[in-house]
Amino acid sequence: MDILLDDPATEKTFQEILAKIRLRKNGETVALMKKMGVKYKVNWGASIIHLRELGRSYEKNHLLALKLWNKGWRETMILASMLEVPDAMTEEQMDFWTKSTENIELIEQLVANLFVHSKFAFVKALEYCCGKKYLVHYAGLQLIGRLAMVDKKAINEMFEPFFAVMAPLAKDPQLGQVFYRTMTALINRNDDLRQSCESFLNQVNEMEEEQARKIASVLLEDIADLNADMA
Repeated sequence: MDILLDDPATEKTFQEILAKIRLRKNGETVALMKKMGVKYKVNWGASIIHLRELGRSYEKNHLLALKLWNKGWRETMILASMLEVPDAMTEEQMDFWTKSTENIELIEQLVANLFVHSKFAFVKALEYCCGKKYLVHYAGLQLIGRLAMVDKKAINEMFEPFFAVMAPLAKDPQLGQVFYRTMTALINRNDDLRQSCESFLNQVNEMEEEQARKIASVLLEDIADLNADMA
């Protein structure tokens, strides 16, 4: 990643944000998240709603986003995803942030707030689905689903390559929920892509793994119901 020189104005804003985060401390939220297995090195328990409100009060700033991410708090990393400038983000930075993330909450925030707006989004979605770590796979699937929902200009052919890399991920029970959500987003994008999804799911339904057949069956039923409603 590029090394940027700090400046007094950005440092002042950075310290101001840290102070505001501390004011939103919620011990009950921290305890609940730990109980659910969502762990961070430092977590003040600020709600996503409060973080969005805080993020909206500042202009996007590449240097500020890097400082917030490097701080390593739950709240600063989520705010980094909100305040980063998508066009300023490099592939290396995108990879580093993804691979250094340790839970689903942060992956989902990165994808929804930032990655989906990146010029590298389609390439990275493919790449991450072929990764080795569970959370990298999760990021890839999540990014595909978000692209299907928000990138209205993308043509169907841009989504077709995803089917090849998604097929192996259908076997993983840990990815069942995000796989279902992503396929649902693709199914609902338009009629032609839904037909491609149906063909893909029929192939998944022939796999040996029970998890793959199970999720394919559920999604094929969803498609059948949708087709019936539209008839």
